Parts: sequence; C-alpha cells; structure tokens
Amino acid sequence: MPLSDIQVRNLKPREKAYKVSDFEGLFVLVKPNGSKLWQFKYRMDGKERLLSIGVYPDVGLAQARKAAPNIRRTNTLTENVMDIQEKDRHDVILANPPFGSGERAEVQQNFPIKSGEMGYLFIQHFIRKLKAGGRAAVVIKNTFLSNGDAAALRRELLETCDLHTVLDCPAKVFQGAGVKTVVLFFEKGRKTHKTWFYALNPERSLGKGSPLRDDELAEFVALQKTRADSPKSWTVQRSDIDATTVDMSVKNPFAPEEAALRSPADIIEDMLARDAETATILEEIRGML
Repeated sequence: MPLSDIQVRNLKPREKAYKVSDFEGLFVLVKPNGSKLWQFKYRMDGKERLLSIGVYPDVGLAQARKAAPNIRRTNTLTENVMDIQEKDRHDVILANPPFGSGERAEVQQNFPIKSGEMGYLFIQHFIRKLKAGGRAAVVIKNTFLSNGDAAALRRELLETCDLHTVLDCPAKVFQGAGVKTVVLFFEKGRKTHKTWFYALNPERSLGKGSPLRDDELAEFVALQKTRADSPKSWTVQRSDIDATTVDMSVKNPFAPEEAALRSPADIIEDMLARDAETATILEEIRGML
C-alpha cells in the first residue's frame, strides 16, 4: 500500500537501518541517526541498481514520487526527433551516451543531420529533448570539437544553445571509453557567444583501479563559477571560430609551447657525427692495447 506523508513523518529510527516501500521501486531508507533517504530501486542489464532521490523532509513524498524515474530499456535513437513534443522535454539532461560509428541508415532517418556516429545523433536528441532554458551536461569524444563531419552539428549547437563550458578530460576518466572525451555544458534557448574551456590534468594515470577523485575536480568547479582564466582554463569567443569549419579544438593558449621537432636531415647529421666520434674513441683504445 502506498505511503502517506504522515506515515513517513512518523517513521522512527531503529538500531539498524530499514526500508519502507511506497510503490513501484520507490522507498524511504530510515537510518539509525533518524535521517530518511528516498531511494528508487530498478533493474538494468540483469543487475539491481539504486538511485538516491533526496532526503526527507527536504524532498517530500509528492516530490519523491514525481522524481522517481520511469525507466525502460529501449534504443533512444529509434525515436524521430522531429516528433518530440513539449510534454516530452526536460529541464535537465545529464548523459554519458554510447558513441561509435556504424549506426544503421534507417535510424539516421530520425535526425535532420545524418551520421553513422551514435554520439552525434545523441547530441541532436538531447538538444530537442531540452525545454527552453533547460540545461545539459553531455560526455562525447573530443574529436566532436574538430572533425569535419561534425561541423554542421557544432553549428546547430552554437546557434540553438549556449555552449558555455567544455571540460577537456584525460584518457580513461570514463570506464569503457578508450578515447579522450570532453563534457559539453550547454543551455538551450540562446546562442553561444563565448565558450570557457578547462583542461583537466590530474597528473597521474587513471583507470578502473585509480578513478578520478572529487578533489581533482575542485579547481574546475571553483573556476567554472566565474569562468576565469588560469593556466588550465581559457575562453574562446564565437567570433574567433571559423564560420566554415566551426573548429573548436582544445588549444590551451597558456600551455608552454612544445619544442619544434627536428628535421630528418638534422637527425641523420647528428647520428653521423656521433658515429665519427665513436670511431675516433675506438681507435684510441686500440692504440692502447
């Protein structure tokens, strides 16, 4: 039987934490210290998963029910984005969608900008799924910012949304992604005039056993509030982006310039000089024998 607000309010702590169900996976977890946490239980890929919604009474019963997601397993890309209506849109979208080439031609017909790259199709989906003023943070391969086949999509993103922040991530920040990624932060309903970039560099190797820590994001979080420049962050004006290529490659203007590569001729000349020096030394040693 579904809970009432009075029942939730009157739940008392016990020696051990316990759960009280509401309906369809939603329950309140009562902890020994008296705090009450709304959680939602569901299954995905054969595994049981938990989603924390909020703490009671900051999140009331009605709010928890409204926030409990309607989770279903389906291929999002089979939805024609031109059929999305206002009732289908959201205020906030947080996504780490799959990416990779080879999406079927029939699926591509659901999008105005055709592409075999799944990540590009998901970006189009998210743009149209946002309400006016809605906000999104989306993970995608860093090549999205520079590849020629994504130029039209970058242009649409800049024209329909304010792409205000790009977080450039090192390899292996996200498990399963064998490529470098970026996180795009944008708000729908106004054009992009400038974009703030931050190059995340924890200065260590990341992986399954050594994931990114919260403290390694602290500088990004602090600087992003004002989008200030720093040795790791900079701003690119829309007017400085090439109108044809719409290339937004991550190029930190404050990073020290890398030493120019030596020409093949210089390398060969240096090798020959070292060989001559080695031959002279060997002749001197021979004379000592």
